[in-house]
Amino acid sequence: MSPESVPTTTINDIPDVIPGDLVVLDVREQHEWDAGHIDGAVHIPMSQLQNRVGELDPATPTIVVCHMGGRSARVTSWLHAQGHDVVNLAGGMEMWEAAGRPTVS
Repeated sequence: MSPESVPTTTINDIPDVIPGDLVVLDVREQHEWDAGHIDGAVHIPMSQLQNRVGELDPATPTIVVCHMGGRSARVTSWLHAQGHDVVNLAGGMEMWEAAGRPTVS
């Protein structure tokens, strides 16, 4: 899947309050997660995803996030190929924080 065809969304398309039927999957490393993440997000580092993919429901809409969008684009592409309902957050946590969205640590 080419980068242009990875299902992607922008910060402007995400409601300020994440709906309960939407999963945010954070694929950053532990130290990045500890520094601040989206409240309620599921943390599965990219390096652990193949072993932990069973923790995700393929039918549940999922937004994949990393620091700037590169790792999450790769994860989104892989999960999409496995039949998951996923989109990549363009700009990742950089855009989330630049938009003034809250994080927890």
